Amino acid sequence: MFRTLQAHRPPSAPPPAWHAWCVKHRRLALAALAALVLTGCSGSSSASEKGLDDPAKKDIAMRLVSSAENSTLDWKAQYAYVEDIGDGRGYTAGIIGFCSGTGDLLRVVERYTAKRPGNALREFLPALRAVNGSDSHEGLGEAFTDAWAEAAKDAAFRSAQDAERDSAYFDPAVERAEADGLSALGQFIYYDAYVMHGYADATGTVGFRTIRAQALAEADPPSEGGDEEEYLNAFLDARVAAIRKEPSHSDTSRVETAQRRFVREGKLQLETPLAWKVYGESFRIDGS
Repeated sequence: MFRTLQAHRPPSAPPPAWHAWCVKHRRLALAALAALVLTGCSGSSSASEKGLDDPAKKDIAMRLVSSAENSTLDWKAQYAYVEDIGDGRGYTAGIIGFCSGTGDLLRVVERYTAKRPGNALREFLPALRAVNGSDSHEGLGEAFTDAWAEAAKDAAFRSAQDAERDSAYFDPAVERAEADGLSALGQFIYYDAYVMHGYADATGTVGFRTIRAQALAEADPPSEGGDEEEYLNAFLDARVAAIRKEPSHSDTSRVETAQRRFVREGKLQLETPLAWKVYGESFRIDGS
């Protein structure tokens, strides 16, 4: 609420001087009020731009990732998913493709066991620790995949997957993107890179850290005064190069016919409708 600004007449001021003084300060007060109104309007516009941690935006992000990882928008049906896709990372499972060979699948089971000590996946912890860093199934096999699918019926197991996704991928990606001054689309682009590539480089793979460094060498992010679309295209260029270094992930459609399309269309807030293709399959998210 704005408070009325009142001018106070100096005790010694003669009537003509008082009138001039009053007119002058009335104009100053009106100018100040107008500035406050304009500032308030500008601030409300900025506040309406929601980041990827907004629940609706986060759901869109999960559906986008699911279209690339599982060829469906129904990401909530993927808690039970588990198979070896032949990418050298062992079993790929769950809502974002946790892998037995990269440690995050192990952490999901550890989180679940902390909440449900007697769960059926607990007996596979020694084997999961042993195969970490390889594509081996030793000590796992069908008994493990059956137990994983059964555990997905338990809310505590689904919560363990959510927690690992957020702590290892979603939260650090969004935090880094916000520091770089990126919109919801830029935050999603960082998140998807975290999911597919991880943070650091590994044998035969290029991680998010290197992809971002390569993008920064080509364009400034908004936090440094750069144009966001130009920077995001530089990041996607570096990401495409990283994907092509992995034979098992050589298809770049999740970038070129999805994320790059959103940049080209100016969908910086991930505003719906969104239409894209992954692996030649078309997807669409309409507005609510």
